[in-house]
Amino acid sequence: MENQRLFVWIAFAAVAWLTWQAWVQDYHQPPVTQQPDAGGQPAAEAPATPADVPGLPDQEAVAIPQGDPDQGRLVSIKTDVLNLKLDTQGGDLVSALLPEYPVKKDRPDLLVQLLNPSVGNYYVFRSGLRDAAGGAEPNHQATFTIEGDAFTLADGQDVLEVPMTWRSGDGLTVRKIYRLTRGRYDIGLRYELANERADSWNGASYVQLRRRHVPLERSMVDVDTYSYRGPVLYDGEKYEKLDVEDLAAEPISMTTTGGWLASIQHHFLAAAVPPTDRPAAYRATFKDGIYTLTAIGEVRTIGAGETAIFEETLFVGPKLQEQLEETAPGLKLTVDYGFLTIISQPLFWVLEKLHGLTGNWGWAIILLTILIKLVFYKLSETSGKSMAKMRKLQPRIKALQERFQDDRQALSQAMMDMYKREKVNPASGCLPILVQMPVFLALYWVLLESVEMRQAPFMLWINDLSSRDPYFILPLMMGITMFIQQKLNPAPPDPVQAKVMMALPIVFTVFFAFFPAGLVLYWFVNNLLSIAQQWRINKVIDA
Repeated sequence: MENQRLFVWIAFAAVAWLTWQAWVQDYHQPPVTQQPDAGGQPAAEAPATPADVPGLPDQEAVAIPQGDPDQGRLVSIKTDVLNLKLDTQGGDLVSALLPEYPVKKDRPDLLVQLLNPSVGNYYVFRSGLRDAAGGAEPNHQATFTIEGDAFTLADGQDVLEVPMTWRSGDGLTVRKIYRLTRGRYDIGLRYELANERADSWNGASYVQLRRRHVPLERSMVDVDTYSYRGPVLYDGEKYEKLDVEDLAAEPISMTTTGGWLASIQHHFLAAAVPPTDRPAAYRATFKDGIYTLTAIGEVRTIGAGETAIFEETLFVGPKLQEQLEETAPGLKLTVDYGFLTIISQPLFWVLEKLHGLTGNWGWAIILLTILIKLVFYKLSETSGKSMAKMRKLQPRIKALQERFQDDRQALSQAMMDMYKREKVNPASGCLPILVQMPVFLALYWVLLESVEMRQAPFMLWINDLSSRDPYFILPLMMGITMFIQQKLNPAPPDPVQAKVMMALPIVFTVFFAFFPAGLVLYWFVNNLLSIAQQWRINKVIDA
C-alpha cells in the first residue's frame, strides 16, 4: 500500500512528459511569414488544375475553360480587427491579416495571416452564383466591377459595406456585398440579384474554402494530444475533423441543414456558414495537395422582373468563443479541448468570469486555483489527516522494518495490522493527486487552445501566460514548494522509494520549465495552498 503514492506520482510524471512533448510540438512549429504584396496584383494561384465550379445539388461538379481569364485587381478592406484583400476576379476574399494578433509578441509588425493567394501558402475563399441552365453566371471566375481600390471602417462607423457588381449582358444584374462590423470577425456575404430578362432564372449560391495542406511533423506521441490543423465539417449535429488522405480516397458528399465548413489551426480558423434554415449540399475533396470544402445551397427560381437575395456568413479570425457561438451553432466546437472538453469548458467559463472581475488572466488563474481547492477541501483534509498520522507512525514503522528486515511478507502484514489499529489509510494520500490530474490536464488544454489567453500578460517578468517563463523563475519556485510538500508528508518506508520521491521536485521543475506560465502558476499556487493546509493539519495532529 505504501507504494501507491509513488506509482501515482510516476504516472503523473509520465503524463506531464507527454503533455510537454505536445506543447513543444505546438509551439515549435516554424511560423508562416507574410508573403510580400504582389504590387497590387493577385499572386499566382495554386498549381494549374481545372477551374472547378461546384455543380448544383443534383449535378456533378463541372469545369469551365481555363483560357486566359481577365486579370483581376486587389482591393483593400480595413476594419479595426481585419486587413483584407478582395480580388475583382471572382469577387473573393483572398488575403486576411489580423492586426491584433502578431505571430510573436516581440514582433508586433509580423501579423498572423490566414487567407493567402500565394502558391506555397494557398488559402482562399471562392464564392458565387450558379446558373442551372448553364448560362453566364457570377461565379469565382467572373469579373466584378467595384468603385475604388480601398475601403476603411472610419472612426465612429460601426458597419462597412463593400459592394461589387456583375452584369450578364442579357438583363441579369448581381451585386455582391461584403458586410463587416466593428470588433467582429464574422463577415456577411450577400448577393442581390435582379432578373430583368424575359424569362425566369434558376440557380443557387455557393461558397468554397480551398487550402494547401502542409502536414505538421509529428513525434511518436498520440496525434490526439496535438492541436489539430486541417479541414472540419459540421452537419448540424456532429462535428468532424477530416483526414485529407481519407478525402483523397473517398470524397465526402452530403446534404444537411444547419451545417458549416471550416479550416482550423491553433487558435485561428476560416469558416463558411450557409443559411442555417435551408438545406445545403456539402462536398469535401483533396487533390494535388489542396483540400476543397464546398457548400452549395438549394436551387431557387427567380421570375422575370423579380429580385432575390442570397446570403452566407464567413468567419476569418481567432477562435473567440463568444463570437463563434453567436455566428453559428456548433462553431464553438472548433476550440478543440479533446476528450477533456467536459471539464475544460466549465473551467474556461469560470476563468472568463473571473477575468471579467480582475481584468487579468493571471489573477483569474489564481482565483480559479483557490476555488478548485475549496471544492476539494474536505477530500484534501481527509487525506492530509491520514498523511499526518502516517508521519507520526514513522518511528514505529522503522522499528517494524528492523524487526522483520529478513521477512518482507511478515513486515507487510505487521504494517497492515498497525494501519488498521490506528485507522490510517496509506492510499488516501493518492486521492488529491488523482483528482488533480484531470483538472491539471484540462487546464493545460484551456491554456493551449483558448485564444483569449494567447500572449496575455500577468505581472513583473511574466508577459505571456500561454508560453513558458522566459527566466524559469516560476518553475523553480514551483519546484521549491513541491520539495516543502515532500518534507511535510511521511517518507516512503523503502529508502530507494524515498530517494525517488525526493527527486521528483527536480524532475517536475524540468518538465514545468517548458510548460505555459499560466499552468505553472496554477500548480505553484496550488502547492502553496496545500502546504498551508498540511502544515495546519500536522499541527493539530501533533497537538
